[in-house]
Amino acid sequence: MDRRIKYLLVVDIETANIIEDAIAYDVGLKVTDRHGNSYHKESYMVADLFLENKDLLDTAYYKEKLPKYWEDYHEGTRKLVSFMTLWKAVNRIMAEYGITEVYAYNAHFDLSGLNRTLRYITKSRFRYFFPYGTKVFCIWHIACQTILLQKSFFKFVDKYNLLNSKGNVPTSAEVCYKYITYNPDFEEEHTGLADVEIETLILAKCL
Repeated sequence: MDRRIKYLLVVDIETANIIEDAIAYDVGLKVTDRHGNSYHKESYMVADLFLENKDLLDTAYYKEKLPKYWEDYHEGTRKLVSFMTLWKAVNRIMAEYGITEVYAYNAHFDLSGLNRTLRYITKSRFRYFFPYGTKVFCIWHIACQTILLQKSFFKFVDKYNLLNSKGNVPTSAEVCYKYITYNPDFEEEHTGLADVEIETLILAKCL
């Protein structure tokens, strides 16, 4: 670990329950830097839902993807841990790398979901997922102020007919990644770590 590098944490969650009360069952994270280099990454399945609260898990927006989680777990590419173990691991990783900045695409959703899940699991004994003083930044907001203002982006959207159903220019992570890789056929996986990987590259491109 090079102390001259400013390490950043990129996170993404997948959730169950209604959007306004979303609870995380999948947490992906990656330690990176301004250039998108990878130093540490994890993919966590939240055992509190996968093993103990399957009724809540049945409300997952991407419910059809859940069997794949178990396949990945048996292959060793995902960890099945309690949310408290996950929380402690994230805090330990942030301390190890001296991380004070966390990034996510639609950061309000991810931060709210992590805080809400912590409060749900601990009955509000603990309320804030990230250490005190952590700065949370929204990659979506950053992208809309930088690369998604470029004329070439609007030409890309027009060329590949990417306007949404309302005729507006989309700014999702999927469309943003299509643009920076010039791959109009790309489809976002909508699982924690896979989405973190593309969001890390978007962040690096913005910075």
